[in-house]
Amino acid sequence: MTPLRSVCVFCGSRPGLSPAYAAEARSLGQAIAAQGWRLVYGAGDVGLMGEVARAAIAAGAGTMGVIPTHLMNKEKGKRDLNQLVITEDMHERKKVMFMNSDAIVVLPGGAGSLDEFFEVLTWRQIGLHTKPIFLLDTDRYWQPLIALMDHVIAQGFAEDHIRHAFTAVPDVPALMTKLNQVLS
Repeated sequence: MTPLRSVCVFCGSRPGLSPAYAAEARSLGQAIAAQGWRLVYGAGDVGLMGEVARAAIAAGAGTMGVIPTHLMNKEKGKRDLNQLVITEDMHERKKVMFMNSDAIVVLPGGAGSLDEFFEVLTWRQIGLHTKPIFLLDTDRYWQPLIALMDHVIAQGFAEDHIRHAFTAVPDVPALMTKLNQVLS
């Protein structure tokens, strides 16, 4: 029997300006459900978090939400999940989400999403895991980050292999192709 695969999604608690961000979040939630995978995410019902979760739930995906106590009201912690974990702080939230997933996908987002990306990237850089990390580059949102990473490497602050520790994909169909390759 194949074990249940879980995809951790880090993303914004805001919708962003482009309608494409919410559309891709919904598409990802539906695609996770179509594969029979579980969504692991930040448990919020706002912004892109809410979009991906509502779409995944509506399409029948299993869900695990992880939220720190201090964000239950602000992020409108979703209660209709298969599993809701309430943590003491943000660090514990990231750890629980990471530990309960097989792959990480980062959608557009702000400082929190960047923090989540850099934490799992750093853990991979220092050899704590080999889980795949994907940037969903909707409307080329992550291109400045990719350029920054290239700059960091060019300036000698990271080895070239860090650029290969994550993969940017332009849309959900491309992401699903990559996820199927690594989770099958």
